[in-house]
Amino acid sequence: MGILDGKRLLITGVLTDASLAFSVAKLAQKEGAEIILTGAGRGMRLTERTARKLPEEAEVLEFDVTSAEQAAAVRDHLAAKWGRVDGALHAIGFAPEVCLGEDFMAAQWEDVSVAIEISAYSLKTVAEVVAPLMTDGGSIVGLDFDARFAWPAYNWMGVAKAALESASRYLARTLGGDGIRVNMVAAGPVRTLAAKSIPGFAAFEDAWGSRAPLGWDVNDGEPVAKACVALMSDWFPATTGEMIHVDGGYHAIGA
Repeated sequence: MGILDGKRLLITGVLTDASLAFSVAKLAQKEGAEIILTGAGRGMRLTERTARKLPEEAEVLEFDVTSAEQAAAVRDHLAAKWGRVDGALHAIGFAPEVCLGEDFMAAQWEDVSVAIEISAYSLKTVAEVVAPLMTDGGSIVGLDFDARFAWPAYNWMGVAKAALESASRYLARTLGGDGIRVNMVAAGPVRTLAAKSIPGFAAFEDAWGSRAPLGWDVNDGEPVAKACVALMSDWFPATTGEMIHVDGGYHAIGA
């Protein structure tokens, strides 16, 4: 018996087997869930290849979160195949290169708007896909990087994450009447494909290793996966609008 027995989950954001979303998908299957993955654009081939590395190969749907047509197609497919959805993982983020690095002033609105649409507004898009199919309630979980602080090099992606966190609270308020929970998991730095694209990512690794009271392994996505799987189970029935830190305790230490 697994804590997700009988659950049907939509998992976004799987690119490689180093992706946090892959760790979530793998553990979800082990805990009894049936899953469908999504991919987009040039990343579709990577997602399809990585789907074969799961304990059970998962179906992959194309889902560009900036496309209303693709969002509707994913919802229709889930309705036809499953009839209902119990949970969804939002693991979507992107910012143009100019939005990252040490020059906060360099990015223009056309760059920033892309980061916010894909990294924050897309949480609403995912909710529009799954919420109508969560007929018995459900759980939407988003992967986050604590945006209460200004991090080195993170710049406009940090702003987008702040918007994501705020959107999750408003969605929690909006969807709570339907029994749908919306929560964020603020993860410590994990060496994923996305993380490697952040200039100065090594600085995060160094800081976390020395300051996190529980220690931190940048190559281990399982602690984050366990939190996500728990939130998508029935074990957190009265938790919504929350940001749960899975960072070895780094967030609690001032110096």
